[in-house]
Amino acid sequence: MVMLQDGVLAFLSAVGLTTLVWVIGGALLHVGRPGIPGLLLVLPLRGEALAMEADVRELRRVQSGLPGSKIILEDHGLTEDARCLARYLADREEGAELVKAGER
Repeated sequence: MVMLQDGVLAFLSAVGLTTLVWVIGGALLHVGRPGIPGLLLVLPLRGEALAMEADVRELRRVQSGLPGSKIILEDHGLTEDARCLARYLADREEGAELVKAGER
């Protein structure tokens, strides 16, 4: 029984130590690491764009994991109301921009 307890304790110690080394190593390797410059997350919009706000929120969530990325809301024939909403969302979200299709 004592041998089993020692074996389990040794296993947990080794796994814990390895995990600690990986966490510290990963933190040291990523310190000051620049983001991915020029990465564009493009959302093509057309018509009424009913799910635009939810889509922009989802892109914002993805963008938080990709430092240096930028959200582009691309107008492929939005209605005037939808274009106003897209402008509002682009102004509200940091790192987002509304462009007309073909202007990039």
